[in-house]
Parts: sequence; C-alpha cells; structure tokens
Amino acid sequence: MKKTAIFLFMVILSLSLFSCGKSMDKNRVVVAQQFGLGYAPVILMQELNLIEKYYPDAQVEWVRLGSGGAIREGMAGGNIDVGSMGVPPYLIAWAKGYDYKIISALCEMPLGLQTYHENIKTLQDIKPGMKIALPSPGSIQHILLSMAASKELGNPKALDHNIIAMAHPDGVNALINRVEIDGHFTSPPYIFKELEQEDIHQVVDARDAFGGDFTFLVTAATGQLKKRNPELFNAVYKALEEAIDMLNENPEKTAEYVAPVLNLDRDTYMKYTTWEGVRFSKNPHGLLKFLDFMNEAGYVDRNTEDVKDLLWETVNPAGAD
Repeated sequence: MKKTAIFLFMVILSLSLFSCGKSMDKNRVVVAQQFGLGYAPVILMQELNLIEKYYPDAQVEWVRLGSGGAIREGMAGGNIDVGSMGVPPYLIAWAKGYDYKIISALCEMPLGLQTYHENIKTLQDIKPGMKIALPSPGSIQHILLSMAASKELGNPKALDHNIIAMAHPDGVNALINRVEIDGHFTSPPYIFKELEQEDIHQVVDARDAFGGDFTFLVTAATGQLKKRNPELFNAVYKALEEAIDMLNENPEKTAEYVAPVLNLDRDTYMKYTTWEGVRFSKNPHGLLKFLDFMNEAGYVDRNTEDVKDLLWETVNPAGAD
C-alpha cells in the first residue's frame, strides 16, 4: 500500500509538472512510455532522436510512467501528446470518447501470471487475500487475467479483489524475494527473469487466456497534436516505423541503445529479443476481440465492429483486426 501510494503521488506530481511547464508551442510534443522490452521502439526513438530526424524543429519531452492508465489520463488532460500502452488501456480511453487513436502497434510479446507457491497450479488454487501484482486495473495484464478467470472460473471478475497495482520492476523483485505478493502478471523482460528462477512457475499463459496471438502494446496520438502540427504528428509515426524496422532488421545494432536503458547486458538483451513470441510490428491484432470481451465483462460500455474507428490513417486497416 505504501509503495502504491508513493507511486500514485509521483504520477500526480509528474503530470502536474507537465501541465505547468507545457506550452501550446506547435513544435513541442510530450511522449510517454512505460517499463519493459516492449517499449524498445520508443527507447530507440529517444536514444537516436528519430522524431527530430523527421522534424528538426521538434521539441521532444520524454516521460516514463508506471501504468497505461496513468498515461491515458495524462493524454486526456492534455499533458501528454503521444503515449504507448497496452491495448485495453487504450480501449478504455476510446470507450470514454477521449480524442486520440492508435498511430501504430508496437509489439507482440509473451505475458503471464507467475507464482512461487508450489500449491498454486490453476486459478482455482488462488485464495481470498492472496495478492496478484500487475500495473493497474484495466491494464492488459488485468484483462488477460479476467479472460483466464472467465474460462477457468466462469466469472471474469472473480480475481479482481486479489489484484494490487505495482510497477513491473517492483513486482518482479517482490515475487523473486517472496515479499508483499503471491503472484505477478507481467511482461518481458520481467517475465523472463521470473521464469529463469527455479522456484517460480507459470499459472496463466496469456496466449492461452486470449485464445491466440494478440498485440501487446500500441502507440496512440491525440487529435490535438494532429490538428496542431500534422508534420510533427507524421514525424512521430515515421520515427516509430524506422525504430520497428531497425529492431527487426538489425537487432544487434539496437542492443547498444536499448539494453542499457533496460539494465540488461548485451547477451541477455539478444536472448530476450529472440525469445519465442517476441515480435515487433506496426499492425495491431486482437483489438476487436479485446473490445468485445471488455464490453461483455462490463469494463467498458462502447463497442464497434469497424477497426478503423480505433485507428489513425497511419495504420492500414486491412492489416489490423
């Protein structure tokens, strides 16, 4: 609880500072990301100044927050122009009518729920009072846990009272050291660190919970940015496109920029980027399936059958679903 309170305070403080310091300068763009390997394209954008490459007058401000929900609300408040997050946090924003859409997908990655309790083999073994750490309610980890609960327990919200909000770096440390939490639903590189521990095993595989492949992270941009400076908006997309292409075409080169930011050595970074299921891609998949489930489970109350409603024109709807 103390860590959660401190985290929320820092989020509020950070957004307040953005609000005070941000002007309506058309060349300024605030870009937010979170923690983890999935944000490698955004890390490359920052490390290589790719936005400035495509728009030299850009004044880029970078911020890292602990959850997609924090980024979502920062964008809604006009303090963040571009934010990367899991698919469900974006869909919650769309359902609320917030003025931003997906400019590009980022990646597909393995996600899952791990525990050190030998007697927890399935979700049925999780008892009241046990704590499952994940970034925030409404995160992709939360929705995937709900999908698994719907299949295994017949109730998508059966474990909602078990979850606690915790940033991934804190969660992996808590799980490995067996303090504060009983399980951790996380993503790379944290899931890989956990699965490398002999006394930790997986309870839920996210792909099984979802029923197939899905996009993990997307990048959204506000309509305000698009209207204020279309050239800067396009520069953000071109920067993302170049970063994703670089990760796919020359992963060895990206290691020197991304690995230090993730506190990984080069060999570990290369192992993680080539792990089965890790894929960087501009085309989002699974958006409508996530949205259907979230409507059925009562997490949102707006739906669509047309994926184009969720996307800016930078995304080819023929390659999205």
